Amino acid sequence: MNHTMIAGHLGSDPEVRFTSSGQKVTTLRVAARARKGSKDDTIWWRVSVWGEQFDKMMTYFKKGSSIVVMGEIHKPEIFTDRDGKPQISMSVTATSISFSPFGKPDHSSGDSRESAPSASSESSFGSSPEQPSYGQSKSTPMFSDDEVPF
Repeated sequence: MNHTMIAGHLGSDPEVRFTSSGQKVTTLRVAARARKGSKDDTIWWRVSVWGEQFDKMMTYFKKGSSIVVMGEIHKPEIFTDRDGKPQISMSVTATSISFSPFGKPDHSSGDSRESAPSASSESSFGSSPEQPSYGQSKSTPMFSDDEVPF
């Protein structure tokens, strides 16, 4: 088995479907940033979650949420995008999912859900309201809807 750890942001809300035998499968699309020298690349991962093992956590995940996934990596698939260019699709079956300690807490949420548990507090990295916490930036989001390959 090949295992990997992916830290990134969700490119869309989790998608739930059921197999013909009735088994639940939740799909997450995760964008992970890879820095090569001074250039940033985004690697997209399709993460499959089988069964109901992470259902309580899934209610807190939505598009843009920071996430850390560990799981079994599958053989990459090559496909042709809309422009005729070959692309690689990376996929993982999750064995562990956790909230990222580097994500921005969503305090502006208008829904009635409780706030998600946080793995870190703002004071743990010595941040102030004027300065982002470690791993955060004041720049634009790292991906747009047009960049999502699937």
